[in-house]
Amino acid sequence: MEKKKLLEIKDLAIHYITVDGVVKAVQDMYLEINEGETLGLVGETGAGKTTTALGIMQLVPDPPGKIISGEVIFEGSNLIGKTQGELRRIRGNEISMIFQDPMTSLNPVMTVGEQIAEVIRLHQNLSTQEALNKANEMLLKVGIPAERAKEYPHQFSGGMRQRVVIAIALACNPKLLIADEPTTALDVTIQAQVLELMKKLKTELNTSMIMITHDLGIVAEVCDKVAIMYAGNVIEYTDKVQLFTSPKHPYTVGLFNSIPDIESDMDRLKPIKGLMPDPTNLPSGCPFHPRCDKAMPICSQRVPKNTEVAPGHFVKCLLYEEGVEK
Repeated sequence: MEKKKLLEIKDLAIHYITVDGVVKAVQDMYLEINEGETLGLVGETGAGKTTTALGIMQLVPDPPGKIISGEVIFEGSNLIGKTQGELRRIRGNEISMIFQDPMTSLNPVMTVGEQIAEVIRLHQNLSTQEALNKANEMLLKVGIPAERAKEYPHQFSGGMRQRVVIAIALACNPKLLIADEPTTALDVTIQAQVLELMKKLKTELNTSMIMITHDLGIVAEVCDKVAIMYAGNVIEYTDKVQLFTSPKHPYTVGLFNSIPDIESDMDRLKPIKGLMPDPTNLPSGCPFHPRCDKAMPICSQRVPKNTEVAPGHFVKCLLYEEGVEK
């Protein structure tokens, strides 16, 4: 059965105009996600992952942020250019976002039950009591006893707070959930529980999800498709199996080489040399060429195009472009 396309991003560019120069946070971004799918957005700090999420939500801080070009098509209509009123109806209701730090996402002076109920009342025509009842149900869904609805965020542990944030995000059964490194602030055992919970709820509610992370282990666990980001560009985009069995872009190959593998007989890991480029001063041509083992002279002159190397497997690398002198 052909899955329906839920979100499509075409040619998206987001820049931050600052005193020090223009930060090209997202460039020439193409992505799509179907109903019920999970897309992993992977990259180092500063690669543009969170800016992409804010671009989808239309929450890029302006100033200094500006959406320069492109379309964000959700269920057939472009979110860029919609009025604030239209966006408010979509945010939290059709598209929800879980932010990195659960402590800053919650209001310290409202009980957690009130905070979940507030989202429900904003988008659904329910009385206060009905919304509170539904909030209790949501807490049970994320594994928190309903009687704790009357408690405040500071009375919960980090993992429990993150569960509350998930309950708020899923309260209106959104079609798309964007999770921005939802487990970063948690310890490893709690991380596993939160990921398991998110997987379970996603299947139950048939929600699509964009999982922003820099952890390829989380991608292996949770995602169907993967987009690897580097310096504001999606440089490789494919399904999870393809990515793990035949990564194509030298940066992706470098990421896998810098992860320890129990089965291979390796004395040392091979880290990627150098550092991420300064976003206000990106190198010419392919942004990865100064760090790339396979760089050719043309790499510093030309920005690579998006090339389909196998069905559904896209790479931005001149090694795979036709007509390029290797």
